[in-house]
Amino acid sequence: MAGGVQRRRLLAEATARLAAGGVASPEHDAAELLAHVLGTTRGGLVMVDEVPAERATTYDALVARRAAREPLQHLTGLAHCRHVQLLVGPGVFVPRPETELLAGWAIEQAEAVAAQGRRPVVVDLCTGSGAVARAILDEVPGAEVHAVELGESAHAWAARNLEGTGVDLRQGDMATAFDDLAGTVDVVTCNPPYIPLDAWESVAPEARDHDPHLALFSGDDGLDAMRVLAGRAALLLRQGGVVGAEHADQQGESAPGVFTAAGRWSEVRDHRDLAGRARFLTARLAG
Repeated sequence: MAGGVQRRRLLAEATARLAAGGVASPEHDAAELLAHVLGTTRGGLVMVDEVPAERATTYDALVARRAAREPLQHLTGLAHCRHVQLLVGPGVFVPRPETELLAGWAIEQAEAVAAQGRRPVVVDLCTGSGAVARAILDEVPGAEVHAVELGESAHAWAARNLEGTGVDLRQGDMATAFDDLAGTVDVVTCNPPYIPLDAWESVAPEARDHDPHLALFSGDDGLDAMRVLAGRAALLLRQGGVVGAEHADQQGESAPGVFTAAGRWSEVRDHRDLAGRARFLTARLAG
């Protein structure tokens, strides 16, 4: 194609630029951005020999922004959670792959309730983009799903992602949300803020500089929101109901400790991700 640029060369140069910028997955991100620009998939790139010059210029600009650590999902406008695709951008926490583990656990719990002949009632606190709520309803379509988000901008993104799904989305504080559901909920999920205030410098630039701080930081030890969750989930759940919450990998003992100390929970345990890092806790409301 006249005026085109070889795909292999474009990808190689972009990968090198992203690696130099400290991007954790330069090859993956370089390919994702090129697929986005060309309106195809990463797998579909093998069918492309040359990239039109105009598209190559667009690609170059996106690579520069990614090398400056703007989140990949902000550049493509899309994120994924299990089998659902979500719209994301500035003002909302970008769902991480690890969150799929929490969603998968919640789906299993909801399916277990449905197997007993009851319609499972699920509440997703701190829903952000609506990723977990949407994923649960996608795989357990008979579930009654409720979600709440405090941030105005994030709530707007959640509204877009949950529109037409039947999820009951509200804007508000998880500490006071869903009084009307007290004692009726089977599963509570939450991806709360969990970063200690003094850990600012350790946070990846993609999150620190682009995710809303409301979704990141939670007091001196990062567990303020977890303490609120332990109390709120106890109010919402029916006897024997379960709660699952994501936390930082350094909180594999301290986060479950919040629930153990509360004295209202049984089967408190932590779960690791595929890399062996502590990732989320679960607990059951004791009788």
